[in-house]
Amino acid sequence: MRNSRALAVSAAAAALLGVPAPAAVAGDSPANIVALPSVIARGGQMTVTVDACPRGGAMYSDAFSTTTLSPVNGSNRTSRGFATIYSDARPGTYDITVHCSGRRLTRANAFTVIGGVRGGLGGSISTGATPTDVAIGGGLVASAVIGGGVFWMRRRSENHL
Repeated sequence: MRNSRALAVSAAAAALLGVPAPAAVAGDSPANIVALPSVIARGGQMTVTVDACPRGGAMYSDAFSTTTLSPVNGSNRTSRGFATIYSDARPGTYDITVHCSGRRLTRANAFTVIGGVRGGLGGSISTGATPTDVAIGGGLVASAVIGGGVFWMRRRSENHL
């Protein structure tokens, strides 16, 4: 019974002493980094919002250059920045690191860059007609000419009878 009371008292003391400390630290350092959209194509622009960053700061990632965070009007503790993803960024997940009020926070796997598709010719790798295309087209034209000639000759011979 004594051990359970001692354990309960120790847990209560730890809870009372441990709870205020993180709250005090969290108020001074950036928190809750949100990147929208969270999945983006190369060359796209994303918005990054950071809570507990009242005076702005800077953010960076391997997928975009260092960008300024500016305080959001009407919000006393939030900052926002806009980043353009490098056009040659490799597909995959990326972290975002924020420097704000002399503190640093990194959010792992904050967003994902997807690769683009090759557009233009519909997947074609050559331009113009290939020799196979010319052979097939020539065969169809020759068949049409021969068939038309046979049909015309039969009609002509029926008129002479």
